[in-house]
Amino acid sequence: MFQSFEVTARPEQGPPRLAALRAQLETEGLDGYLVPRADAHQGEYVSTHDERLAWLTGFTGSAGFCAALRDVAGVFIDGRYRTQVKAQVADAFTPVPWPEVSLADWLKEQLPTGGRVGFDPWLHTSGQIEQSREALEGSGVSLVQVDNLVDRCWPDQPAPAAAPVKVHPLEFAGESHAEKRARLGNALHKDGATCAVITLPDSLCWLLNIRGADIPRNPIAQGFGVLHHDGKVNLFMAEEKLTEVRDHFGPEVTCHDPAAFLQYLDGLDGPVCLDKSTVPVRVADCIGGRVKWGADPCALPKACKNPSEIAGSAEAHLRDGAAVVELLAWLDAQAPGTLRETQVVTRLESMRRRDNALQDISFETIAGTGPNGAIMHYRVTEETDSVLEDGHLIVLDSGGQYLDGTTDITRTIAIGTPPDTARAAYTRVLMGMIAMSRLRWPKGLAGRDIEAIGRAPLWYAHQDFDHGLGHGVGAYLSVHEGPQRLSRINHVPIEPGMILSNEPGYYREGAFGIRIENLIVAETAEVPPGGDAHREMLSWRTLTFAPIDRRLVNVQMLDAESRAWIDAYHCETYDKIGPRVSETTRDWLKQATAPL
Repeated sequence: MFQSFEVTARPEQGPPRLAALRAQLETEGLDGYLVPRADAHQGEYVSTHDERLAWLTGFTGSAGFCAALRDVAGVFIDGRYRTQVKAQVADAFTPVPWPEVSLADWLKEQLPTGGRVGFDPWLHTSGQIEQSREALEGSGVSLVQVDNLVDRCWPDQPAPAAAPVKVHPLEFAGESHAEKRARLGNALHKDGATCAVITLPDSLCWLLNIRGADIPRNPIAQGFGVLHHDGKVNLFMAEEKLTEVRDHFGPEVTCHDPAAFLQYLDGLDGPVCLDKSTVPVRVADCIGGRVKWGADPCALPKACKNPSEIAGSAEAHLRDGAAVVELLAWLDAQAPGTLRETQVVTRLESMRRRDNALQDISFETIAGTGPNGAIMHYRVTEETDSVLEDGHLIVLDSGGQYLDGTTDITRTIAIGTPPDTARAAYTRVLMGMIAMSRLRWPKGLAGRDIEAIGRAPLWYAHQDFDHGLGHGVGAYLSVHEGPQRLSRINHVPIEPGMILSNEPGYYREGAFGIRIENLIVAETAEVPPGGDAHREMLSWRTLTFAPIDRRLVNVQMLDAESRAWIDAYHCETYDKIGPRVSETTRDWLKQATAPL
């Protein structure tokens, strides 16, 4: 099994660890210390070595941080985790709704006479610290750089990741790393930069056509890189990880020990391009006055998939869809009350493992039944494992890491007879998913400009959900990829080739959760009869194929266009997935995709 169900953190472990951290505050003469989720590479996902926030607090979400003061410790979490955090942290920690409450405002309230709050400059970006310092100006509260205090308190901290790096084949990458380096180096030169520092692991892996295993569920290798305007790269990555890829790199990629990274930066001629949203403070301080602020040069090119990456992702989704359909058919044959969440997770992974191209799951499978479904990023453990009972819904959110693509799919399934309130909410969620799937929009619009389309049916019912409508997805890379998002705070224009999730949801704490998710790729829209040919517009093509639970659909709530979309989607699902599943499952699929 890729996935385990062990309990990785317990609330009762938090208070003594917090006490140990506070002893370090006393030693350093500090009034507080910031413990982020991030590591020195500033990606969303971290290795076990860097799970400091989870070790200290018990909170295991993928975003958030702790501000530990001498007499109060705030755990800052966004809307996705406000149910989860209640079960994971002890009373010694105070959940803080973020970003509604900013770090600066909270510190000013908790330290009214001022104070010194420490932070590790490797674990915070320049943009984060700059923003907080500006907001704290005049308050008497200062942010000061110190060595990592959590590492001093963590006696059995796992060793840093050191998994071997492998070549990502050209047939899947679609472009050689030499071509990528030359293209991006030329763009740096035109922008007036001599080089760019790259800290995000998925950016480095995409640029050099390599993949790793330093982060659970994400095929990335941790390291730092400097891309020069002539296309050459200096790579700072542990020697033992690079045995299989040295010939692949060639003479224009020079490898160094990570310990030499800062010294190398110190000798660079400027202007040096740094991304304020991803580069650690320590790196920016080293560059000093030679900084030219800009975007990570890999971020946007990586997001706009080339034809080979799109074709690989589409094929991976068909194989993955077959595995999901096998699971759904099996699940439908089980009587309510006879299965537990862990059995569903195990069975689904066994279906995916039939594919030799599967390298890992793309995240810990979310299988939340009944009230557990309302925990948006629920992870079932041996202690929380619940029975799928009559009247429950189960939110099943899962994905696979295949050599040719990364998948992410959510289906909400009725167990027995679902309540009418759940069916109504499900139908509104479905209406939002369909509305986004059918959308065409003027080129140049960003996620924030169109995200409301997927929320409107819920808004009309005075309902909403506290996560974005969609996130970017990599090509056999991270299942969460920027800079593209379907989010009210995202301003990056959507471009052809970008793959995003389309996943509206609804969550009623203590009762049930609903989410429906397909992956979609942006394409240039064809001009329909009567359309304005001079207007550039984009539309979506759906990559994910698996049936939507018709038992949860209140057909009377749907308009004709929505019903037609579902019937057409189900017809295509049967045509594409039917030949890939067993005969028994094909019979089930025929019924599951019948017209509404």
